[in-house]
This record gives sequence, structure tokens and C-alpha cells, in this order.
Amino acid sequence: MEGDATRFMRLALSLAARAKGRTAPNPMVGAVVVQRGRLVGQGYHRRAGGPHAEVAALRQAGPRARGATLFVTLEPCNHVGRTPPCCEAVIRSGVKTVVVASRDPNPLTNGRGFARLRRAGLQVRSGLLKAEARQLNASFEKVMTHGLPFVTAKVGQSLDGKIATATGQSRWITSERSRQYAHALRRDVDAVLVGVNTVLRDDPRLSVRAMRPRAGHPVKVVLDSRLRTPIFARCLSARPAAPTLIATTTRAPRAKGRALERRGATLLWFRADRQGRVPLRPLLRALARRGVQSVLIEGGGEVLASAFGQRLVDRAVWCISPLLLGGREAPSSLGGAGIDRLTKAIRLEDVRVRRFGIDLCVEGCVRYPGTRQAKAA
Repeated sequence: MEGDATRFMRLALSLAARAKGRTAPNPMVGAVVVQRGRLVGQGYHRRAGGPHAEVAALRQAGPRARGATLFVTLEPCNHVGRTPPCCEAVIRSGVKTVVVASRDPNPLTNGRGFARLRRAGLQVRSGLLKAEARQLNASFEKVMTHGLPFVTAKVGQSLDGKIATATGQSRWITSERSRQYAHALRRDVDAVLVGVNTVLRDDPRLSVRAMRPRAGHPVKVVLDSRLRTPIFARCLSARPAAPTLIATTTRAPRAKGRALERRGATLLWFRADRQGRVPLRPLLRALARRGVQSVLIEGGGEVLASAFGQRLVDRAVWCISPLLLGGREAPSSLGGAGIDRLTKAIRLEDVRVRRFGIDLCVEGCVRYPGTRQAKAA
């Protein structure tokens, strides 16, 4: 029976993963209904505002849900949001047992869903494939527990660590297959963040191409402390219709800010940090308040160095092309002052290495010095 339970929960997890990148600010959730060892209903949460996974699975099961077992990847909610509480639908369905992978980190639900189901006389088991369920919703969990989005740092570099030549040329260092993967990463996050130097050097669209993105995503975020973003930068284009946020400081010229707003940008104003830059942590908190659960930082080297230096990055994705560029003035993937001792090095855990054409892609969870384990990814 335990083997069957694991199999059904894996199915629920695979259903939940179908909505990757499409549920924020909600988590990804899958559910299946099993009656006497047979699957009679299944469903997943497809988008924020839509039916929750439990409701979808129970609707499909209909009367066959009575006396059945419900497998769900996240604790059923017990509060009113855009939709009614799932616990009430579960209780009304007549299921006998609820098997849950992970507790909901949302303070509005955390443990309350379990308590409500038990008070109604249902048997509740939790913890089956808990690690896999938490990994699936790492972004949601980080926002709920820390008020910050889950941050992935992505780099495309030469073998000797350069992201452009000494003259600033960077198109294209990595292969077409690596760039396709970069667009897949963009598709699955809520926001893409770059520094203004990347905008000035590459004039990127910061959009998803060669695959269908969800409407209005990803949000484009530009760090621009002095508002140097050109009025006709391609990231301001209204097609595809994804908002552009320019994070700047109170030192920047207001007239330029108004001009960028007329081009459709939304400006986020912050008090400059000691280096005169946009403070990253307050920016990420502001993004989380806007419903952004996951952020992909694509550069440049100083932005990435600052994000790592402040321990804001959770996952790293490094695409490495077999090119040697050299040059003292050529920008590196990580700028900043660097470290003075190897004991201070940032390391990756749960490392995965893949090939994209001639390129190597190395990715893993980030572990900072002094921490016992990597953050969930």
C-alpha cells in the first residue's frame, strides 16, 4: 500500500508541475482521488484565481469521492481568498482520508487546514514526498517565510569567465541551444532583472521568444540608479505586453523619470545605498509585495556580485562556451571586490551538469559560507 501511496503522490506532483510559472502568487498544487486503489479523479491548480487542485480533482471524481483517499501536494487551505476554502470542499465530498505531502507555509493556512479536516473526522497523513513538494514550491515558500522572491542567477560566459569582449561585444558568446534554455528559464519565472549597463550594451528585449509565455510575464526589471535607460530601449516595447519596472534612486533626474513613464515604464524609487546604487534587498521585497515569487538575474557582473554578496541568490545557472576571450578590461561574470580567502567561497550543491550543443551548463543550489546546507531549489 505504501508503494501505491507514493505512486499516487508522484502523480499529484507531476500534475502540479504542469503549471510551472503560471500560478503566482499562488503555489503549484496537484491532487488525485483514489477509490479502492483506482484513480477516479485528478486535477491541478492552473492559474491564480482558477479552481484549486483539490476542487478540480473532486469535481472529476464526483460521487466516487465518497469514502476515497485524496492525495494532495500541499495542505488544503482553510481561508477565503479568490476562491472558497478547499477544506470545506474536501469535507463536503465525503472523502475518508487525506494524504498531504507538505504543510502550507502561508501563515493563513499553516496547520489550520489539517486541524479543520481532523475536526470534521477525516484521517490526515502528512509528509509523504515532503522534500519533493517543498522543492516544487521553493519560490512560494521563500516569499511566505522571508518576504523575498526565489532568485536564480544566470550567466552566459566564455571558458575564461568573460561575458563580453574588451570592446563590449557579447552577441553571441553561448550557443543557440543555451539561449533557448535561457528563454525557458524566463518563461518559468515572474520577473527578469538586469542592470542598466546590460541595457546600454545589449539593448535586450528581456522577453520570451520561441515559446509561448503567459500574458504579461515575465515582468522586466532594470536597475538604473541614475536613469540612464534610453527612451527607446527595446525593453520598454509594449510587445509582448509585459510591464517594465525601472528601479532607481531619489538622486536620479525626475524629468527623465517622467519621460520613461510616458514610454510605459513604471518607476520604483529607493534611497540609494552607500555606493549610490539601488538597494537590492528592499527592491526584492517590493517585488514580492507585487506578487513576484521568482526572479531571474541575467547580469551584469556588478549586479550579480552584489546579489551574491548580500546572500540573495538561491540558485545559479552558468552556461559556459568553449571560447577564450582574455583581456583585463573584458567584463567578467562576477565583478565586485571578490574574496580574499577560499574559506569565504560561495559553493554550489546538488550540482547538475548538462550539454547544450558545444556549451556546458552547470547549475545548483547556492550555499554561502557558514551555512550548513543549500537553500531549497
